[in-house]
Amino acid sequence: MAKELIIVLDFGGQYNQLIARRVRDFNVYCEILPYTVSIEKIKELSPKGIIFTGGPNSVYDPTSPHYSKEIFELGIPILGICYGCQFMAYALGGSVATASKATAREYGKTKTYYDENSILFKNLPSVGTSWMSHSDYISKTPEGFEIVAHTEHCPVAAMQNVDKKFYGVQFHPEVNHTENGKDMLYKFLYDVCECSGEWKMESFIEKTVAEISEQVGSDGVVLGLSGGVDSSVAAALISKAVGKQLTCVFVDQGLMRKDEGDFVEQTFTKLFDLNFVRVNCQQTFYEKLKGYTDPEDKRHIIGTEFYKVFSDKIKESYGDGYFAQGTIYPDRIESGKGDAAKIKTHHNQVKITDEVQFKGVIEPLKDLFKDEVRKVGEMLGLPHELVWRQPFPGPGLGVRIIGEITEEKIKILQEADAILRDEMDRCGYAENMAQFFAVLPGVKTVGVMGDARTYDELIAIRAVTTDDFMTADFAKIPYEILGRVSNRIINEVDHVNRVVYDITSKPPGTVEWE
Repeated sequence: MAKELIIVLDFGGQYNQLIARRVRDFNVYCEILPYTVSIEKIKELSPKGIIFTGGPNSVYDPTSPHYSKEIFELGIPILGICYGCQFMAYALGGSVATASKATAREYGKTKTYYDENSILFKNLPSVGTSWMSHSDYISKTPEGFEIVAHTEHCPVAAMQNVDKKFYGVQFHPEVNHTENGKDMLYKFLYDVCECSGEWKMESFIEKTVAEISEQVGSDGVVLGLSGGVDSSVAAALISKAVGKQLTCVFVDQGLMRKDEGDFVEQTFTKLFDLNFVRVNCQQTFYEKLKGYTDPEDKRHIIGTEFYKVFSDKIKESYGDGYFAQGTIYPDRIESGKGDAAKIKTHHNQVKITDEVQFKGVIEPLKDLFKDEVRKVGEMLGLPHELVWRQPFPGPGLGVRIIGEITEEKIKILQEADAILRDEMDRCGYAENMAQFFAVLPGVKTVGVMGDARTYDELIAIRAVTTDDFMTADFAKIPYEILGRVSNRIINEVDHVNRVVYDITSKPPGTVEWE
């Protein structure tokens, strides 16, 4: 890994991953660590800088996340963001108070005044918009600090101790709503921490291929290939290192998009020198899912059966070597990394069967974010349509069919989704959206087709625009495009007589329906 490191110390902030991504955008490697990490571990890692994240708590509450004051004695530059800024002030002898008036609480876009003499704001406009989200504020800065930004209601929007290289901002520079926020982060990384920018994908590929080759030697590697971006890039990277020593096991559970199984097989059998094994088990999954309607039950069944099918296959003849999977950095965090809350268990983080004794696990992408994985995929020569395929849930269409899953419903949804994608590609509007897909809500409505009454399925279309999927807005697709999609679906897909468009943002909705 790159020698220079920035630590993002997480105090429960919703933007922790976004901060890390912004840092890596500037070719500086960083890792997110929970606030419970030991000071000894931080000393061992010897980072070039530390960033404290935001968080929902009040620093003066004794039950809120705190950290040892020893962190301020390491001689390492620190940037505190929102709660992290308040923690810095509180820990070093300043005061943090609750805003006594509702007007002093700031949420959203806020006019902010900056001191251009500060290294964080040098050569940037002295007045701009920042993104605030706080009800507490710093009422007194610690000794040795000076105020370098303020708003109408927040007396300390930013503070600094230049001698000790401690900086704090009450706003969120990592979000796009903060004007010049990325420039502020850049200045902290390069002007304060004096990073050199060693984290580049070219060097990552070269180093990772060499490490895999050395680790594997003459042994074999087996990888569960889902056809998604992560496992596909992992397969390409491992193939570059060990070639035919890699066997990819592709479990086609019948819950993929139309013709996607064939596309995956053709891609990997033509482009890469590896062993490709396809397991067709559609009917097995359909039988297992019969009668179940609860989304969590369906997720559990699909995940469990996927693991069973995969395990049964590799028990046949793929043991004794190494086991590989396409785990990426957010997977490790969201599945419960350190003290982080377990958001969801990702199906590509599977438990290795005890009946096969592998020599070890290979996760070549475990330190990368999704956008970095895509860059690696492009450099390795994967098809554009595979590298840039939109996020697809682990349970596949199983969570885009509301209610019980049947083979007939899957076919209806596959056909409708294929038409939606075809129309978006034809008109060129696909590039304007982060994600779009069809949903089968399990609702039947009355219609008239061929002068006869119908009572058939409804298809919902979901399409969003977003930079980071933490928040999203529904895509403003032109009516004429939606009209063509609706017309084609109703005319070409059996058992569908109505199409609706989902105009819910995130929050309050989520991108997926289940």
